[in-house]
Amino acid sequence: MIDSEQEYLTFLLQGEEYGIDILCVQEIRVWSSITELPNKPDYIKGVINLRGVIIPIIDLRLRFGQEALEYNDQTVTIILKQTNAHRTMVVGLVVDAVSEVYKFTHQSIRPAPAFGNNIDSCFLKGLASVEEKLIILLDSDTLLNEDDLYCIEHSSVDESQTEAVEQTIM
Repeated sequence: MIDSEQEYLTFLLQGEEYGIDILCVQEIRVWSSITELPNKPDYIKGVINLRGVIIPIIDLRLRFGQEALEYNDQTVTIILKQTNAHRTMVVGLVVDAVSEVYKFTHQSIRPAPAFGNNIDSCFLKGLASVEEKLIILLDSDTLLNEDDLYCIEHSSVDESQTEAVEQTIM
C-alpha cells in the first residue's frame, strides 16, 4: 500500500509554525478592514464581504489564548472553506505570516502527546518534522467546528448576556 502525501499550508503564529490542510484553503489575503459585530467572542474580529459572501474573521492568536498582536503588512487572512454533510463553512483566520507548503505522508505525521486536562489539544492533528523544526498540524474539522467557534462562553460577554442569548435561541 502506497502512503499518499497530503499538502499543508504553513503559517506563523507567535514564532511557531502551524499547518492546515491545503485542500481547505480557498485563498490568502492581505489584512484589510473588517466590519465589527456586537456581542461576539473576543477572537471573532468581525466580518468581511468577499465577492458577495459574508465571512467571519477569527484572530487565531486570540482563539488559542495567546497575546494579541497589532496587525502590520505581514499580517494575512487565510480564507478556509470546508464542506460537511450539513453545510459549507467559510471562515477567515488572521495569522502573523504565511510560511511554506509542505507535503507529508500519513506515516510522517506523529500524534500530539497527551497533556491531560491542563492543555486543550483538540485542534491538533499531529506534529511533523521538517529539517530541525516541528510543525504543528491543525485539524480543520475541529478548528472549523461551528458549535465551538461561535460559542459565546469563550468570550468576555458576561453570564447574563449569555443566558439572554440562550433563551432567545430556545
